[in-house]
Amino acid sequence: MAVSSVSEVEIIKINASGSTHRVHEKDWLAVEEPLEIRLIHGPDSDRKSKNISITMRTPGNDFELAEGFLYTEGIIKNHSDIINISYFNSLLNPENIVIIEIKESVELELAKLERNFYTTSSCGVCGKSSIDAVKTTADNHKIISNETIKVSKELIYSLSDILRKNQNIFESTGGLHASALFDLEGNLIITREDVGRHNALDKLIGVALFQNLLPLDKYILMLSGRASFELIQKAAMANIKIVAAVGAPSSLAVQMANEFGITLIGFLRDSRFNIYSGEERILR
Repeated sequence: MAVSSVSEVEIIKINASGSTHRVHEKDWLAVEEPLEIRLIHGPDSDRKSKNISITMRTPGNDFELAEGFLYTEGIIKNHSDIINISYFNSLLNPENIVIIEIKESVELELAKLERNFYTTSSCGVCGKSSIDAVKTTADNHKIISNETIKVSKELIYSLSDILRKNQNIFESTGGLHASALFDLEGNLIITREDVGRHNALDKLIGVALFQNLLPLDKYILMLSGRASFELIQKAAMANIKIVAAVGAPSSLAVQMANEFGITLIGFLRDSRFNIYSGEERILR
């Protein structure tokens, strides 16, 4: 049976006067479960299994999450590198282990991943032993383009409201991050939610990879929270050129956005925003 993305719990409410009462109606919570990603690789005569990562995620779109993770880690370059994706049949962990089998021709240097097996739902880069390893991986995927895309500030204003209206699980739980992909006319193309902001973006990139949309240099990425370094790294891997976030960017996120020529927008709400890099793409 599939694992649900939401869970019912009984709650106790405290009102302004301090009184306590148990309510009969249920509250909804976002589910957080571990997902283990295993990789089958190597020549046909010597296929091997390798645990790549364990991440805390909201169940749903797990195959997209796993595929997006492999892409943003630089393990695969396109969807065709994958032979098969399936769940590991386990009675103890139903649908919490994903097996990805990649082609024999895919060159794999696992030592260069430099990742511990466990990452939390709040941090997708915590397992990295070196920030330089993250930058090197993104550098290897960078596509140089001489074309400068431009969008109006009015279009940017509209993105946060559209995203919020399409955060279905957030509306019932209030506990999820979201990533959304828009075209240059402001049309919503893909949206994904997860307890981990990095997982939400991996899910989005995974489905874009499956739909053969990459590189995403003609799209806009909208983030429901803050713009962290790891999210800008993933955006760089997918060649996204405009990233807008409801919250603040970190200093390292701004640094990476400048290095990769990404327009980075923060505090996008109430018809205002700040531009931290790449202002030439925003028509004012």
